[in-house]
Amino acid sequence: MYLEIVSPEATLFAGEVTSVSVPGVNGEFQMLENHAPIVSLLQEGKVKVKGNIIIEEEFQHKFTKGADSETILEITSGTVEMKDNKVIVLAD
Repeated sequence: MYLEIVSPEATLFAGEVTSVSVPGVNGEFQMLENHAPIVSLLQEGKVKVKGNIIIEEEFQHKFTKGADSETILEITSGTVEMKDNKVIVLAD
């Protein structure tokens, strides 16, 4: 599936991934390929991405590596939309 992580400053990441976990306001949840369409508010926490992730050099300082080869982005709030195997995370 395709993931875009967009901040107020720039698009931090855009590319193919295998899974995305986000900190929803009612708890963390994960999206895999062919997930049902969803729109949700996000709270402070970690966006965890799995897949062959290549982050542009200018944004690498915003991401960390976690367990199981996860790429992690700390956010304070945001929204997520999943539709037609495309996930868009609007992150603050």
